[in-house]
Amino acid sequence: MTVGLMGTPKVVQRDARSYLGIHAVVTMATIDDTVQVLIREVLGRPDVVTGAAGAPLVRYDLIDMEAELAIQVGVPVKRGTPGDQRAVAGILPEGRYLAATHTGPYDELVEATGAFRAWASEHGYLFDVRPGDGAEVWGCRLEHYPTDPVKEPDPRRWETVLEFRLRD
Repeated sequence: MTVGLMGTPKVVQRDARSYLGIHAVVTMATIDDTVQVLIREVLGRPDVVTGAAGAPLVRYDLIDMEAELAIQVGVPVKRGTPGDQRAVAGILPEGRYLAATHTGPYDELVEATGAFRAWASEHGYLFDVRPGDGAEVWGCRLEHYPTDPVKEPDPRRWETVLEFRLRD
């Protein structure tokens, strides 16, 4: 796989993980700005500062690339961290996930995700996704952002972990 720098995908087993997420409906034209604003918002919450248990993430619930995407922008937290009306507590489901790390600018993620999905298909992996009213409905499709762009200003070094739950 050679989009930017993409590691070879591997299957990982995940336990259920708690997170706080802010729901948003975006388009491909608005997703970048919205995600940046919501990551800053969720990381600025006192409950997240004390309860964070991982890198910021985007969970894709519904994807229609030509229309809208329903996403949640959040961060993993310690179990029992309460949510509220804005940042809702949720669970990332346990299961087997196919994961790979992309190193490079965020504007390469559409292409990197396409290559990731093509690799999975070529190797016989099926994702936890179903068609729904013109869109894809995902069981759990994640992007994790372990690189802080403030601390690492070179976008060629930014890491994004793609993690898509596999169908049982």
